[in-house]
Amino acid sequence: MDDSTFVKDIMKNNVISIDSSMTVKDASEMMDNAEVGGIVVMENNIATGIITERDIVRRIVAKNKGYSTKLKDVMSTPLITINSDETVWELAQLMKVKKIHRVPVTNQNKLVGIVTTTDLARICSVGSNAELHKITEQILMRMKQSDQK
Repeated sequence: MDDSTFVKDIMKNNVISIDSSMTVKDASEMMDNAEVGGIVVMENNIATGIITERDIVRRIVAKNKGYSTKLKDVMSTPLITINSDETVWELAQLMKVKKIHRVPVTNQNKLVGIVTTTDLARICSVGSNAELHKITEQILMRMKQSDQK
């Protein structure tokens, strides 16, 4: 991964989305069928939120709410997105600061893709073992230096 890798280079173009008027059960079935951990929630064809497996556990199961609960009542909002022309480095920083694992990708305010932490891990692991070893050594050295301060 370097400064010239862009979000559009690693994003998935086929974004699973669902209308905010649908239920948690509908979203759960879609996630299961598509084998994904989250779905972008749309309102009037605009991406306004996201519902994830974690949201379902915390906001439905743990709170003893029914599976017929409307998504607009439990989705994570406001939706945090990134532009497709941003760098992968900026994406990683956004995920770290916001503590999120999925970021919908927009271009001129239109939903065009999605990137997950798995996608980031995949791009970071590309390369030779020698390159990975050098990167790991640099990280460990920096960690050791910061511990000594």
